[in-house]
Amino acid sequence: MSIPIPDTTIVDETPEEGKGVGKLDRLDRRAGAVRRRASSKSASAIAIVLAVLWTIPTFGLLVTSFRPAADIRRTGWWTAFSNPEFTLENYQDALFGSSTNFASYFVNSVVITLPAVIIPITLALLAAYAFAWIDFRGRNLLFVAVFALQIIPIQVTLVPLLSQYVSWGIDGSFWPVWLSHTIFALPLAIFLFHNFMKDIPRELVEAARVDGAGHVRIFFTVLMPLLVPAIAAFGIFQFLWVWNDLLVALTFGSALDVAPLTVRIAELSGSRGANWHLLPAGAFISMVVPVIVFLALQRYFVRGLLAGSVKG
Repeated sequence: MSIPIPDTTIVDETPEEGKGVGKLDRLDRRAGAVRRRASSKSASAIAIVLAVLWTIPTFGLLVTSFRPAADIRRTGWWTAFSNPEFTLENYQDALFGSSTNFASYFVNSVVITLPAVIIPITLALLAAYAFAWIDFRGRNLLFVAVFALQIIPIQVTLVPLLSQYVSWGIDGSFWPVWLSHTIFALPLAIFLFHNFMKDIPRELVEAARVDGAGHVRIFFTVLMPLLVPAIAAFGIFQFLWVWNDLLVALTFGSALDVAPLTVRIAELSGSRGANWHLLPAGAFISMVVPVIVFLALQRYFVRGLLAGSVKG
C-alpha cells in the first residue's frame, strides 16, 4: 500500500514580492544616469552659452526700461553705461498712466491665471486616477480619444466656443477664459498625470486596499504625495502659458473689465506707436509674477522633469 507523499515544493515568491522594489531601483539608476549626463562638462558649457544668449537681450530690455524716453529713441541701451541716466517714469506711466493703467490689467491676469491653473489640474488628476486605477468598460478607448484631442488646433475651436458662450450668456466675463484654458489643457494634463500614476508600483495601491482604503483615501494618502513633482511641473507650464497667452485673451477676454496684461501690452504703444518707449517697462511688469513662480517651484520643476525622463 503506497502512502501519498505531500508536495513540499517550495515556491519562490521573492521576485513577485520584490517586483515593485526592483522597478524603483531601475528608475533610480536611470535617474542617476540622467543626472550624470546633465552635470557633465559639455552639458554645463552648453548651458552657460544658452544662459548668456538668453540673458543679454533680457538685460538690455531691463536697462532700456529705466532710461528716459528721449534716450531710448536716440541711442541703444549699451550707451547707458557711458552716460548713465535712469528714471522710474516709464514704470509710473505704464502702471498708473491715464492711457495705460497696467494695475487693473495686472489684477485681471491674476484672476484669470489662478483658476485656469487649478481647475484643469484638479479635473486631470481625477480623470487620470480613473484611467489608471479604476477598471471600467471602454477605458482604453476613452483614454485614446482624450489623448487624440491634443492634435486639434486651438484656432479651430475658437468660433464654436465663442458662439456657445454667447448662447449661454456668459460672454464678457471671466468664465469663457477659464473654461477655454481648462478645455485646452485637459488632454495633455490627463496624459501626463496618467503616465506618472501608472509608474507608481501597484503594490502600494494594493496594500492600501488590503488595509480597507477606498479610492478617495488611496488618491489622497498614497498617490498625491508622489505626484507633487508632476503637479508642480505641469502647473508651471500651465501658469506660464495662461499668463503669456494672447490668442485666447483676445478672443474671449478682450472686454476692458476682464482683459489681461497681454492684451494691454499689445495696445501699449498706441495706434500710431507714440508710446513705444513704454513697452520695455510693460514687458518687465508682466514678467515679475512668472519669474517669482518659477523660482519658487524650481525644485519641484526639476524633480518632475527628471521623473518624466525615466518613464518605461
